[in-house]
Amino acid sequence: MRDFLQGNHRGKLIDWLKIDSWIDSGLYGAWIGFRDWWSAYSSFFGRFEVKGFVRACNELACESLSLAVAGFLVLLTFALPAFEIAQGKINLSNEYSVTFLDRYGNEIGKRGLLRDDSVPLEDIPDHMIKATLATEDRRFFDHFGIDIVGTFRALAENARADSVVQGGSSLTQQLAKNMFLTPEKALSRKIKEAFIAIYLENHYTKPEILKLYFDRAYLGGGSYGVEAAAQYYFAKSIREVTLSESAMLAGMFKAPTRYAPHINLAASRARANEVLSNMVEAGYLSEGQVYGARLTPARIVERGDAKVPDYFLDWAFEEVQRLMHGKPNRIIVARTTVDLGLQRAAEDALEGTIEKFGRSRNFDAGALVSMETDGAVRAMVGGKDYGVSQFNRAAHAYRQPGSSFKPYVYLTALEEGIVTPDTIVSDGYVSCGRWSPKNYSGGFRGRMTARTALAKSINTVAVKLSLKAGREKVLANMVKMGVKHLKKTCSLALGDTGMTPLQHVGGYAVFAAGGIEVRPYGIEEVRTIPGELLYNHDRDEPERKRIFERRVVEQLNSMLHTVVTAGTGRRSRLDYTNNTGKTGTSSAYRDAWFMGFTGQYVTGVWYGNDDYTPMARVTGGSFPAQTWKTYMTAAHDTDNIPQIPGVELHPRQVAEQTRIAAVMAQSTTADLPVPPPSENVKDMSAATRHVLEMISGLLKDAPDLDTNDKPRPGPAAQAPAPAAQASLASAMNSDETPRLRPTPAAIAAGNATSAGAAGAPVPQ
Repeated sequence: MRDFLQGNHRGKLIDWLKIDSWIDSGLYGAWIGFRDWWSAYSSFFGRFEVKGFVRACNELACESLSLAVAGFLVLLTFALPAFEIAQGKINLSNEYSVTFLDRYGNEIGKRGLLRDDSVPLEDIPDHMIKATLATEDRRFFDHFGIDIVGTFRALAENARADSVVQGGSSLTQQLAKNMFLTPEKALSRKIKEAFIAIYLENHYTKPEILKLYFDRAYLGGGSYGVEAAAQYYFAKSIREVTLSESAMLAGMFKAPTRYAPHINLAASRARANEVLSNMVEAGYLSEGQVYGARLTPARIVERGDAKVPDYFLDWAFEEVQRLMHGKPNRIIVARTTVDLGLQRAAEDALEGTIEKFGRSRNFDAGALVSMETDGAVRAMVGGKDYGVSQFNRAAHAYRQPGSSFKPYVYLTALEEGIVTPDTIVSDGYVSCGRWSPKNYSGGFRGRMTARTALAKSINTVAVKLSLKAGREKVLANMVKMGVKHLKKTCSLALGDTGMTPLQHVGGYAVFAAGGIEVRPYGIEEVRTIPGELLYNHDRDEPERKRIFERRVVEQLNSMLHTVVTAGTGRRSRLDYTNNTGKTGTSSAYRDAWFMGFTGQYVTGVWYGNDDYTPMARVTGGSFPAQTWKTYMTAAHDTDNIPQIPGVELHPRQVAEQTRIAAVMAQSTTADLPVPPPSENVKDMSAATRHVLEMISGLLKDAPDLDTNDKPRPGPAAQAPAPAAQASLASAMNSDETPRLRPTPAAIAAGNATSAGAAGAPVPQ
């Protein structure tokens, strides 16, 4: 190449050797420079090198720092949703104040923030505040939301006692749980609780947090907040409570139901003594100052039957908020569907079973939902003890339904024309991908009818039908019944996806209604305090549609009746009316169900454990079926029960109808008044029921007759009749206990009886 830049177009050759030498020398110089720098760097940091024990500590610190950063990132994933929860619910001005009535119009409880009854923190007695802090959080004004010292102290005390004797949650953490979280026992909930506590501490002052705690704590008897509790237990404002009454209230924060005085007065007073001792230990009061409170414990007002359907009211409150969303009214009255008689029967049946068999068979949680065939919920029990756990398992616990899900599969197969109740099916090997189901008893039974397969709860047949009919169609039918969260899986037919008891009972109510859609509801109507009607279920809800052919549902109901008469649900069989149902048991005995219905009520029972630990071989055909029968026997107080679609009337009902028809025919022939049909006492008006209850109370309070001490007075000893007679109506309007006085006719009858006893003839 030549250099053409010169004018004579003659150039010199490029000195490639020089360029190569420059590159080589440059690279060598760079390497030498880097090596010298690295040597100096190593020499500098070499002076900091540690060995032996110091190096081990250094390594441990580095690893700990790395784990701490990783842990912080994990906790941050819980913190963000926790803060979102707190920010979404912190605006207390949007809350409702709802007074609830039962189906007959009697007040049964309240929910929400009662702003008109709120008491400023300055008006709450000093001894009430001290009793609360001494018992729940003595370091309340010193920590940042989480009491680290108190937590470690509680851990040490619990370890020493080998049981839970102290709680480690601060008062702010308890407020976070009460306001924003469910009381479920889970690590994720505790982490969220801690972050929300920190959030509250950074957005509210200590007095404001303490005031929120006093307003939001549940203290038994359906009372939320110390003002409502003081009114309920002592019939006075929190401003006027004494030291002994404050100690009793402060003692209920830990376990409202266990220490509620109207439930267990002895335990409540013992707990109040502990609170007084805590106040002395904390230095708030001296032993002499609490001596008088120990001698004169708090006295509560008598309220008779103090049972409140708390789980139902919690769910009803959620329904009210949904129905009233976007409307300006905040202080309202809601008439519900709950029947307190059925509610008490449901609570007794569920709690009695857990108390009697729970410890030996390793289960301590349960739920029961009962509704009419149109979806009106008459009873709801979300757990064995509302004071211990307010988590409503009936409405919010998603548990695997097991074999109780199979009727939905059979319904789809019947609808598609794949089977009839008498179609022969085969109990044999079937697979879906790499999975193949097994029967509860093991092995295969060969050929049988579809009715028998459902009655014996054969898993392989249910899976075959789901595959043949199409799992997509099964899911589509579930959507028709209001269950939209299920997924398409191989084991769908065996109930592998969780459902709430309320959803499950709503699905079976469609069967009881003959294929008409059913939407469970708990609110009949909502009014303002002056009486303006805001919502009425019959007026505002859309008309129910038919979603399944009646013929198909009747076939399914006849098969479900066989489950009760000759299958796994025999323990639920009633002796006065026909009933249908299906048992369900999930894998490893984690869930046990019985779902069933008569012509009047649809009821579901679930047992299990909140932490999903297995039970001791508890199946749906054992305790759930027994509880179902116990409740339904108490729920039906007449033989006048409608017929289940597709199931014949019970012989006892047929005989009763025949007898009534004969009596009516005879009365008509003799021109006598025709006796009215038998009536369910639950259909009586509230006034009639109140009068009957008052008569019952008067009879119970009447003194026993003592015929040994005094001779029976004769006619001459009878007192003259009063001029005015007390009526039941006047007794109802009187504050004093009414006493019925003998009428002149009764006195005359008594004289006639005495004369007869003396020898005069008495007409028979």
